[in-house]
Amino acid sequence: MSKNFQLTAKSAMATMVCSGLLLTNCTTDHTNPPVAPSQIVDRSVNESLIKSLDGFSSLKITTLISSDDVLPDSPDFIYGAQPDGGAFINNPNGSGYMMINNHEIHRSVSRVYLDNQLKPVKGEYIVDFEGGQWRLCSATLATKEEHGFGPLFLTAGESGAESMTHAIDILAPADKKNKTRTVAAFGKWSAENAVPLPKDAFPGKTVIIIGEDDGDGQLVAYVTETVGDLNNGKLYALRRTGATPSPVETDMAKGTVYDVEFVPFDDVKTSTGAELQQQTVDKKMIQFARVEDVDYKKGGHGAGRNIYFTATGVSQSDKVTPVAGKTMWGRVYHLSLNDTDPLKGKLEIIMDGADDPGNFIVNPDNICVTENYVYVQEDGDSFYRDTQHDGRIWQYTMATKMSKPMIEMNHRRTDAAFNAKYNPTNFLKLSSWEYGAMIDISDVIGVPGTFMINLHPHTWVDDKFLDVDGSGLSTNKEGGQTVIVQGIPR
Repeated sequence: MSKNFQLTAKSAMATMVCSGLLLTNCTTDHTNPPVAPSQIVDRSVNESLIKSLDGFSSLKITTLISSDDVLPDSPDFIYGAQPDGGAFINNPNGSGYMMINNHEIHRSVSRVYLDNQLKPVKGEYIVDFEGGQWRLCSATLATKEEHGFGPLFLTAGESGAESMTHAIDILAPADKKNKTRTVAAFGKWSAENAVPLPKDAFPGKTVIIIGEDDGDGQLVAYVTETVGDLNNGKLYALRRTGATPSPVETDMAKGTVYDVEFVPFDDVKTSTGAELQQQTVDKKMIQFARVEDVDYKKGGHGAGRNIYFTATGVSQSDKVTPVAGKTMWGRVYHLSLNDTDPLKGKLEIIMDGADDPGNFIVNPDNICVTENYVYVQEDGDSFYRDTQHDGRIWQYTMATKMSKPMIEMNHRRTDAAFNAKYNPTNFLKLSSWEYGAMIDISDVIGVPGTFMINLHPHTWVDDKFLDVDGSGLSTNKEGGQTVIVQGIPR
């Protein structure tokens, strides 16, 4: 259940360090000279764990960091398992870059510094298992330039109905065990991501879309009339319109556009997660099968008001039989919001794994949206028995509505040495690895078509990866990896 994000940080991002959750002032950050494409080379001692597929042979894949790497300025730092939601920006405190990543299973957040040539030089944990409290999955970096407030790392907890979303100042000194950064106004959910829409989508407002990763999950909206106010807004969830709106996901079919609206919750700050979930039933809000990730269109007409999200899907315990009323193989939805009212819109299914079970998308999880494409990453830990391929990233073209597989996990199962290190168990099982964030870093480093992708190779385990955050609480021993891919169309 790794989850994404899709964070896009601009090269001229304005930064600030503020207390509280109403952020309005800023200073100008440092901007690096563009990186030369020839400087984007393998930086890890570990080989890349993904490969391009037919039709995308021009992609250049290089490693950025992996768990075996020793960074010169912090030799004791270990890049932890399951790097999921993340951000990549110019280092506002000097030259080079800064990369922020959740490590889902460790409930932690790392901060890695890179030099001007994208070489990782130093790493530290700014949130550990104790401070994170819940599994931290997808995340989004709110920035003054793009969203009207920040920088603030919104990372959602996903360990049951009482989990909450953190709002973390990524520029502050490491405060690993701080539990006070949760946002009560966002409610309690087993959430995946909290994605603020760009400031131009609804001028004068802040709108944040939250996905709930539950079998009876919702698409939630936090709306405030004051830009950057994360305390005093109202919380809503998506419902079909009409006198008797159906909350059943599979009552919606591909090829039909549905009128939808966001309807309000009551008593959000004083309600438990279970009580909020009961409100979704009482108010006939749509019950999606695991809303794992959310992103919005970049550039062009209505950019920030065109939202895309995944419903990963659920099955019976046999991993073969569907659950009544729920997508099993997974879907990708497009929500087009009204030009002036963020509480009204139209909803349609653009990708449905049921169109070709096991061969088309399987449990779509993280999602990254550009101006012309939707990139959909598969969740590799559902282990459906009828899956026909390893975890993939799919390219959906908005103009043609066509989908093509672009990238696949590279297990190298015929390589004995590789198997011994990365596939010591379950090496014949398809789709046992999964993806974290896919982030467009083109504008940050000055190289068009360049993306950062996080990877969760679950079968790569080593005792030296235990307790990477120093909390003494995490027992996971997996390795993790982040790669850079050049040549991806935007």
